Amino acid sequence: MTKLRCAWWMIDILGGQMDYFKGKVVWITGASSGIGRYLSLELARRGATCAITSRTRETLEQVVADAASLSGKLIAFPGDVRNLEELKQIESAISSSFGRIDILIANAGTYIASNPLRFDSTEYMTQMDLNYGGLLKCIEVVLPDMLQRRAGQIVGMASLTGYRGLPRAAAYGASKAAIINFLESARFYLKRAGLSVTIINPGFVRTPLTDKNDFEMPFLTEPEDAARIICDGIARRKREVAFPFFFALFAKFMRVIPAPLYEFIWVRAWARMNYR
Repeated sequence: MTKLRCAWWMIDILGGQMDYFKGKVVWITGASSGIGRYLSLELARRGATCAITSRTRETLEQVVADAASLSGKLIAFPGDVRNLEELKQIESAISSSFGRIDILIANAGTYIASNPLRFDSTEYMTQMDLNYGGLLKCIEVVLPDMLQRRAGQIVGMASLTGYRGLPRAAAYGASKAAIINFLESARFYLKRAGLSVTIINPGFVRTPLTDKNDFEMPFLTEPEDAARIICDGIARRKREVAFPFFFALFAKFMRVIPAPLYEFIWVRAWARMNYR
C-alpha cells in the first residue's frame, strides 16, 4: 500500500468514526464531570444529539453551555440512576422528544478506596448499587424499545480493575467486574436481537475521582484523550475498548497468570506504591 493510499484509508476510517454519531440520539449518565463530561462534549463535537443525566441540574447545564458552539446538541435530563422511576420518566421524555434512544452509555459511577481490615459492608453496597445497579436500571428502561426496533447499542463503563482483585479496590473492582461479566453474558442474547454491546475498560484517567489517589498512577490518560478513544470504539461497535494500550496489555496478562504469581507481583508492587 502506497503512502497516499494509506493516508486515504486512514481518512476514510476516521471520517466514518466521526460520522457515526451524526443523527444519533445518545443517552449518557454521569455526564456532569470526569469521563462523562468529556464524552458528552466529544459526542456533541461529532454531531450527536445527547441527553445527559446526573443528579445536579446546575452542573449539567454548565456542560450544555460548554457545548453551545459544537455541531451536536446536549440536553439536560437530571436524575439519579439508582432511582428506577426517575429513569423511566427520563427515558420517556427523551423518546417523546427525539423518537428513540440509539445508544445508551451507562457511565455513572464512583470510587471509594476500601480496606477490608476496616470492613464496612455499606461502602461495598453503595458502590455496587451505583456502579452496577445504576447500569442495570438504565438498561431496563431502554431495552424494550431497542428490542422492538431490533436496533441499538448498549455501552457500559467498567474498568481494567474489574479484571482481577487489586489492593484498595475490593469494592470498586467488584462492581466493575460485575459489569464486565453481566455485559459479556447479555451479549449472547442481545446480539441475536439486533443490538450491540460495548464494554469500556479504562485504566487511570485524570478525573476528580483519580485526583483523590495518593500514589503514582501509571499511564495516566487525559480525559479528552479518553473521550476520543471511547467514541472511536463505540463507532466501530467494538466488543471492548481497553486503554491505554500498554497498561491494558499488562492488565490482560495479569488476568491469566497463576494466582500465586499474581499475588507475588502485587504484594511487591503494593509495597513500592505505598498503598494503605
